[in-house]
Amino acid sequence: MVRSSLQVLGCLLPLAIAFRLPSNGSSLCHQADSRFPGQVSYAGSSAYTSSQLDYYTGEERELNPGCIFTPTNTADVSAFVKLVASRDISTPKFAFRCGGHSFFAGAANIDKGVTVDLRSLNSFELSADQKTASVGGGSIWSNTVYTSLEEHNLTVAGGRIPGVGVGGFVTGGGLNYLGRRDGFSCDNVYGYEVVLASGKVVYASATSHRDLWLALKGGSNNFGIVTRFDLATHPQGQLLGGALVFNVTQKVLEDHATAFSNYMDPKNFDPLAEMEFNLVYHAGSWILSDALYYLNPEPTPTAYKEFFDIPGQVANTLIVANMTTVVTNSGVLVPSTVSRATQMNYSFKNANPAVYSQLFTTFQLAADKLYKVEGLVFDFLMQPIPVTNGTNSLGLEPNVKDLVLIDIGAAYYNAADDAVVQAAVQKIFDQHVHILKKAGIFLDWTYLNYAGSNQDPIGTYGDLATLRRVSKKYDSKGLFQTAVPGAFKLFK
Repeated sequence: MVRSSLQVLGCLLPLAIAFRLPSNGSSLCHQADSRFPGQVSYAGSSAYTSSQLDYYTGEERELNPGCIFTPTNTADVSAFVKLVASRDISTPKFAFRCGGHSFFAGAANIDKGVTVDLRSLNSFELSADQKTASVGGGSIWSNTVYTSLEEHNLTVAGGRIPGVGVGGFVTGGGLNYLGRRDGFSCDNVYGYEVVLASGKVVYASATSHRDLWLALKGGSNNFGIVTRFDLATHPQGQLLGGALVFNVTQKVLEDHATAFSNYMDPKNFDPLAEMEFNLVYHAGSWILSDALYYLNPEPTPTAYKEFFDIPGQVANTLIVANMTTVVTNSGVLVPSTVSRATQMNYSFKNANPAVYSQLFTTFQLAADKLYKVEGLVFDFLMQPIPVTNGTNSLGLEPNVKDLVLIDIGAAYYNAADDAVVQAAVQKIFDQHVHILKKAGIFLDWTYLNYAGSNQDPIGTYGDLATLRRVSKKYDSKGLFQTAVPGAFKLFK
């Protein structure tokens, strides 16, 4: 789909500042410009335009910040936050962004305020023992992170398509190719260098500010601006990556319902075998793909045998290659930007084939009714939820191997179609939840990086009270709740 089977998400962290004049007659943009000469850009400049055009969706690109601030180091971020904290934070003021892959307006951009573009914070350092990769908070996975690690036959649990940023991706959880073995990306964070609401810089880890360390593992942009992530590295040579592609027939769908149900059965669990199932409607026709990723360089892993055996393949793009190549290839059919996009997601315990068939049929019936929507790409994306180790704030039980995530997403051309497409996504969501509840397998958990603006992912984690306590401890005035209005907040 849009970025469809390949998610997501990446860096949704918003930080923006209301562009209005305080009593001294100078706007926050002007104050920042004075404090950081050459690092603040305005509408009409090439730097401003470049940053604006580099959001994934038109909804984000349509917003017009009063200015864009580009910090070059942690000290810049700290000084900027101190500047914001010295002002009235009762009205929206700023947003911060990395890759800008969030779908909905205001997730990582802002109208009239200040958008902080973190992408110059792109440092990389590998520890002497090669067990920790220290990555700048504005880094893009596909730009430097993977290539820097490959020369050491290492990788990290990072993004799966080009252009996804580190910051929002990790603080939102992070689905990744290593998820069946190593959990969410946030499960693999040893420590965060984070700028708090006061402008103070602290290091949060398992032994220092542990409560903040856990809160940042899924808590998104609610606690501070992460300027460095210390990530666990994993040995990694070449891996298998690519897709099996099928024309859609009833038999192909039935075979996939059985194959996916068996793949998700714990007795068949293989920690090296990641996959994404995509059922896609576009231009009046249907296509189905199984994106397969195996962490060893095996061309036909046993874990995928049932998928290989399904008749009707029209293409096979599987190759054995390094992580950079696999990620690059994963993005070939994913546009770098889309005009409009919306999505919702839900979770459940592995179903029997009959339930999967119901989900497929319901989606197809709804999608077929949208043939008049210009440029529509409608995607049913299904994949395993990572097997978490529990060191996060997501609320999932550790070591559970049969949890499934489905994302219903749509990309299309015109804002005039927003209402009809959003209504269709909501209807499918409601129908699917009803089917899963009736089967007794629905899981009330929403993945933040795929969440629609009308969903409440943090509210499904199960311990909102703890996250709120951490917020009040490190941000007593609520700067990241009030001055940073975008994405998903702890207090409503």
